[in-house]
Amino acid sequence: MKKRHLIYTALALVLAWPLGAVVQAQTYPVKPVRLIVPFPAGGATDLFARTLSQKLSEKMGASLVVENRPGAGGTLGSDLVAKAQPDGYTLLLATSSTHSIGPNLNPRMPYDAVKDFTPISQVGNAPSIMLVPNSSPAKTVKEWIDHAKKNPGRLNYASSGNGTIVQLTAELFKSQADVFVVHIPYKGTALAIPDLVSGKVDVLFDSLPTGLPHVRDGRLRALGVTSLKATPLAPGVPPIADVLPGYESTTWFGLFGPKGLPADVVTRVNAAANQVLQDPEVIDKLHRLGIEPVGGTPAQFTTMLAKESAKWKKIISERKITLD
Repeated sequence: MKKRHLIYTALALVLAWPLGAVVQAQTYPVKPVRLIVPFPAGGATDLFARTLSQKLSEKMGASLVVENRPGAGGTLGSDLVAKAQPDGYTLLLATSSTHSIGPNLNPRMPYDAVKDFTPISQVGNAPSIMLVPNSSPAKTVKEWIDHAKKNPGRLNYASSGNGTIVQLTAELFKSQADVFVVHIPYKGTALAIPDLVSGKVDVLFDSLPTGLPHVRDGRLRALGVTSLKATPLAPGVPPIADVLPGYESTTWFGLFGPKGLPADVVTRVNAAANQVLQDPEVIDKLHRLGIEPVGGTPAQFTTMLAKESAKWKKIISERKITLD
C-alpha cells in the first residue's frame, strides 16, 4: 500500500512539473518590465526603445518602462543588467558598441559580453552611407578605390572618434579595398560635415539620418551603403559589397536579459518582439531613424553576435585601434 502511494506521488509530481512551467509562461509578466537603455535620452537607441516599448507592452500584457542608464559608452547600463536578477523584469536594449566593439577595445569591461547575458532577439540594423565631396573625382565606389590606390597616404577619412563604429567601418573598408587612407578623428560626424563639403576631408562613413539629407540637398555625393544588400532606407544607393564582396558594417540593436534567463521568458519576449517588428507603424518609425527591423530567433541572434565580435576583434587587432 505504501509502495503504491509513493508511485502515485511520484507520478503526480511528474505530471505537475510541465503544468507549472506552462503556468509560469502564462503568468509572466505580472509586473512592469524595465527596459534599460545604456545611452542618453534622445539618442538613436533611446528612440528605438521608445518606438518598441508601447507595442511590446501591448503584446506582453504588462507595462514596459524605458529607463536610461548612460555612461562609459554604454557600459554602466549594460553592467546593471548583467548583475540583475534573471527573472525577466530587467531587460537591455544593447548595440554593437556595448557587445561587439567595446569588449574588444576595453579589456577592463566590468562584464563578459557573452557569458553574462542571455540573447533574446536582434531587433534592428542601422547601415551607414559612404559620402564624398561633390569635388571628388570618384562617382562610384570602384572609382574611389582606384583614386585612393593612385594616391596612397594623400587621402583622408573623418570619424566620430577613436574606436567608434565610424572609424571601424572605414578601417574595414580600407582593409578589404587594400588602400592607405589617413584617419582624422572629430568629436562627432556633424563637426566633420563642413570639412567634407569643402573638400578638406575625402570620405566619411556616416549614419543615414545625418548623412542622407546632405545628399538630397546636393551638398555631398553618396557612393554606397554599408549593408550587405541594397536598402530601402537609401533608394538608388548601391551596397559597397557589390564592389567589395562580403563587406558589411552596421550598428545592430538587440534585446538581452541577464545570464540564466528562463527559456519560457526568452520565448515570450522574443515572440512579442517579432510581432512588434512586423507592425507597419513601428516599421515606419524605425525607417525614419535609419533602422531596418530584423527579428528572428535567439539562436540566430547568438550566431550573429559571434560573427560580429570576431570581425571587429580582427580589425581592431590588425589595425591596432585603441580608445586613445
